Formats: sequence, structure tokens, C-alpha cells
Amino acid sequence: MTLFTHLRRDRSGAAAAEMALVLPLLLIIMMGSMELGNYFLDEHILVKAVRDGARFAARQSFTNYTCSTTIVDPTVIQNTQNVVMTGLVSGGTNRLADWQTTEITVSTRCDTTTSTGIYKGSTGAPIVIVDATMNYVPILHSYGFTGFGSTLKARQEAAVAGI
Repeated sequence: MTLFTHLRRDRSGAAAAEMALVLPLLLIIMMGSMELGNYFLDEHILVKAVRDGARFAARQSFTNYTCSTTIVDPTVIQNTQNVVMTGLVSGGTNRLADWQTTEITVSTRCDTTTSTGIYKGSTGAPIVIVDATMNYVPILHSYGFTGFGSTLKARQEAAVAGI
């Protein structure tokens, strides 16, 4: 038996060669699913944070709001931004990394068609609007993955209850 025939029949390294061919594909699938999961987690955290902020702002006193796009008391804006970013009025650790208060806007509008219930006798029902935007930071950013410039956005509106 010649050396060439012997090497052609030898199967001892076949598993290693197949693994070397399949490993890059398995790594791409694994890292891609982790990145996709992280993207959806960050989006979920952002939406929940904005919802919490709108709920907090809607429970402030009616005296803090007018039927215009301004909020009378600037501490309402600051406190709402703190609730959105950290979950606490007093502030703390950000829910998401690299998030700034400049990316969170708090505004109002007035629904003038409402004249019943707690809004009876007023010029309308003030509605608070909380918008937030942030750039998505991928898990793999230290390896050069940019996330394709993804931006996460969330918006929530809530009628002021004045509780």
C-alpha cells in the first residue's frame, strides 16, 4: 500500500476539518442572536422607562400644566427625566448606558374637546408627552461592530390626572 492510498483512506482528522469549516458559521449565528436579543432588551427598557416617566408626569398637580406646549414648573421636567433615566425621582444609575437627559423631552398638549369629569370647567385636558431617543450600543462594539447606526425611539402620552 502506498503512502497516498493510506492518507486517502485515513479518516482520523475528518471531524476536526469539518469543525473548522462549520465553526465560523456557528459563531456568527450565536453572536448574532445575542446581539438581536440585546437590541430587543434595550428597546424594551426604553419603552418601559418612557411609560414610567409619562405615568409619573401625569400624576403631578394641574397647576404645573397649562393648555400650551410649556410646563409651568421646570422641576416636573427634571423629575420626569430622572424617572425615565433611572426609575427614581432623585436620580441614580441609568437604566441604559450612554443615555443623556438631552435625549428626553417632556411636553404637553391640550385636548380641548374634553369637558367632563375632572376636566369639567377647565379649558381642556392637559396631556403630557414624553419622547426619548438614544443610540443603540451593541455588545460587540469593542470588536468593531457598529450596529449600523441604530437609534432607539419611544413616545408615550398620558392625560394629566392631577393626583
